[in-house]
Amino acid sequence: MSLTLRTISREQHLAYIQSLPSASHMQVPAWADVKAEWRSENLGWFDDRTGELVGAGLVLYRQLPKIKRYLAYLPEGPVINWFSPNLQDWIEPMLAHLKQQGAFSVKMGPPVIIRRWDAASIKQGIQNPDVKRLRDIEADHIEPRAFEVADKLRRMGWQQGEDGGAGFGDVQPRYVFQVPLANRSLEEVHKNFNQLWRRNIKKAEKAGVEVVQGGYQDLEEWQRLYEITAVRDHFRPRPLSYFQRMWTALNTEDPNRMRLYFARHNGVNLSAATMLIVGGHVWYSYGASDNIGREVRPSNAMQWRMLRDAYALGATVYDLRGISDSLDETDHLFGLIQFKVGTGGQAAEYLGEWDFPLNKLLHKALDIYMSRR
Repeated sequence: MSLTLRTISREQHLAYIQSLPSASHMQVPAWADVKAEWRSENLGWFDDRTGELVGAGLVLYRQLPKIKRYLAYLPEGPVINWFSPNLQDWIEPMLAHLKQQGAFSVKMGPPVIIRRWDAASIKQGIQNPDVKRLRDIEADHIEPRAFEVADKLRRMGWQQGEDGGAGFGDVQPRYVFQVPLANRSLEEVHKNFNQLWRRNIKKAEKAGVEVVQGGYQDLEEWQRLYEITAVRDHFRPRPLSYFQRMWTALNTEDPNRMRLYFARHNGVNLSAATMLIVGGHVWYSYGASDNIGREVRPSNAMQWRMLRDAYALGATVYDLRGISDSLDETDHLFGLIQFKVGTGGQAAEYLGEWDFPLNKLLHKALDIYMSRR
């Protein structure tokens, strides 16, 4: 297939995304409005024979301080045929175009899964003192074509750092936890939860925890719980304006792109979460909870409701987003994987993020600058 790459309109880009079973929420045109501090461009790949749009990418450009050169970033993209035997025919025109746009370095995250581990295997790994990381466990599913993609990228000159590269901006998680929903009944999904999850869901029901959907006007209440979480878990919270912008941008593009959930008990909101929907892929995106009321298990109740809603939407996967690959019980992120493994889903490893230095000197300078931050 011979291809032509050119800038496309947001409408063309959105129509293409809507024609697919799913794509990353970071590759929908509205994501550019969420990331307002970046300049953006919508790219399209066309089949020369038919003139048909066969691939798309949202590029975010971040300007280097004081000079008119940019880092070009395609988070969890571009949305192309990654398993094409002629991958360079997709990638090389993109690099040439981005260089023309003033990019000194390109970062992208191929949406390609390389390995999957079932919950049972992870549980066994946690119990084994010799196992320290996910990679120490034999994967239950391996995608051989993903290794070919990695080889092709390396041969083209793409680089991958130990932690996935230069790390400019939002570096996406390499390991995620997903609950597959395709061709499964809800009873089956529920049966696959571990005992603790099933007990906690029951406990919340018995205590009268109710899970409700919120709207734009409830984002301030979301922010209250989110900031309590940030203090407890020692991270810097995003401002309320970020979530307001996210809600407005995503739901203007598609009224069912972003949802907000609260789990409440006796009229008090105890936990909250945001959910994102693109085609058959549903993400639990951000979570928050109060320091009180944990004994009534609001988070389990909320996840179960979100999972059921995802199922009702016809989703093929419910994605609980990032996990650390550490299975060391003393690691501060261990609790996260333990919580998610309880859903009986799978850990998935993506190919990770890749960098292409168009200007080696500026790319190196950026690397040094980022490592000092």
